[in-house]
Amino acid sequence: MAGEVLDALCWRGPASVNVFVAGSGNIPLPEEAFRLAGMVPDAFLSFPLLEQPDAVERLGLVSYDLDFHDVSLDLRGYTRAALRRVCADTRAVAWAAFEGTFHYDELLTERVAHQVYGYCVTGAEPVVAWDTAVLRSDEWRLGIAEARAALDALLSASE
Repeated sequence: MAGEVLDALCWRGPASVNVFVAGSGNIPLPEEAFRLAGMVPDAFLSFPLLEQPDAVERLGLVSYDLDFHDVSLDLRGYTRAALRRVCADTRAVAWAAFEGTFHYDELLTERVAHQVYGYCVTGAEPVVAWDTAVLRSDEWRLGIAEARAALDALLSASE
């Protein structure tokens, strides 16, 4: 159900949209870049991830935690806009995933596909699912696999 994704985003109180982007360098975008879809996060935290593997570090990998106290907002639309924004100015792959699911060995793998609720590849429209049944579907795993293939291509090009 759609509420299950929102519930997972609210595990610590406010809804926390967590976006990762590989390929845009290790310098985060400013907070102002996330005033999107008529919404402004109540809290904003951005940081390059630590201990990046060499291939990832050449691309850069940044995490954005975007918190909202008002969970009645269109956070699905916001997630789509945030993914589009982080992929806009460079060749990148971005994804939104539940808090605590990040690990370098599992970036966009089938094993974590059900924990990723949105993805975007530069030049394509972002895809966001707000239903956990969709996140567990074969079609969703296929989309995540395509995003992973784009990430692999970026990683290979950076070598």
